[in-house]
Amino acid sequence: MRVHRWLPRSVRVGFWDQVRAGVAAKPAARAVGLSPTTGVRLFRQAGGVIGNAPARPGPLRLSLAEREEIACLKAAGQGPRAIGRAIGRPASTVSRELARNTGSSGRYRAVSAQHTAENRAKRPKAAKLAADTVLREVVQDRLDRKWSPRQIARRLVLEFPDQPEMRVSHETIYQALYVQGKGALRRELTQALRTGRALRMPRRQAQARRARPAGRIPDMVNISERPAEVTDRAVPGHWEGDLILGKNNKSAIGTLVERSTRFVMLLHLPHGRDAATVAAAMTETIQTLPPLLLKSLTWDQGKEMAHHKKITLATGIDIYFCDPHAPWQRGTNENTNGLLRQYFPTSTDLSQHTAADLARVAAELNGRPRETLDWHTPAEALEALLSNQQTMRVATTM
Repeated sequence: MRVHRWLPRSVRVGFWDQVRAGVAAKPAARAVGLSPTTGVRLFRQAGGVIGNAPARPGPLRLSLAEREEIACLKAAGQGPRAIGRAIGRPASTVSRELARNTGSSGRYRAVSAQHTAENRAKRPKAAKLAADTVLREVVQDRLDRKWSPRQIARRLVLEFPDQPEMRVSHETIYQALYVQGKGALRRELTQALRTGRALRMPRRQAQARRARPAGRIPDMVNISERPAEVTDRAVPGHWEGDLILGKNNKSAIGTLVERSTRFVMLLHLPHGRDAATVAAAMTETIQTLPPLLLKSLTWDQGKEMAHHKKITLATGIDIYFCDPHAPWQRGTNENTNGLLRQYFPTSTDLSQHTAADLARVAAELNGRPRETLDWHTPAEALEALLSNQQTMRVATTM
């Protein structure tokens, strides 16, 4: 496949700017004067949207515009000091540029100098994951466990603090998966990523999912009456919950996530999602928790929570309800449900999953490092929380 090195830098930068803004490859190509076929070829050659597209020149590198100015001023008889003052660069930079990139004819041409500088800047070294077998195996193992490249990169810093050779950026992992010529990782591992795409696509503005119609729930307590301590996440034991639905909304799984640790628990609902079934499954699950984690639960106004008072009587946990069409009031749970869709797609029958399946998925999610936990896992955060509580309890009895 052709690399298209002949394309001007400004054209390539413009093309990728268009793609990152959400424009498809063909319209992006037309916008910068390329054929649609060339745009698609560039897009696929790079494995989709790339993080290392031709970058705009930084303060350490001369731009094409600066080189054009140098060429004009040199042709007018100006010396390196005068040229440097005109473009805001040191005279040594101008002298070095002229010495390096002046042609054999003695003439300095901006476009030729730009191409020469770009070729000189390339580093034909082997990709890090291709050269390091140990690091590659660690990364592949985490991808198999459905960790994101960013989670892998940040967790390596925690797990190997004294081994700089065990560091890799998330962008390097993405390139090893997607970019042609850097495929050090198995291509099928792209299916383990949250999107499961074979190409990286431009990020589009997220749209809030359509909230379900509000049910008539008797005696419900609005989220506005929830204690203020819930908001700052400093106090553990406050949960958010919801249902994720399967094909044609005929099957469901209940989801619970603790706000401070992001610890996830799943409700097995193979026989339906009516209020009595949900109340029974939720009561059984919540009763497995220690008293420290039984403070409150926030849910939306779905009819499946019509028996909320029975849940409170059985477990002691206070239940609050979000405003209609306000999923952001359960932001942690919404994010968790998005992660769970990697395991439970909307187009599938969720009742086919056993309780053991749900326990395995919950354990896998609780074993993923989270940025909001300083790249520790929810399981580690919960264990630390319970250990601290036990230590405090022992100290007060001595």
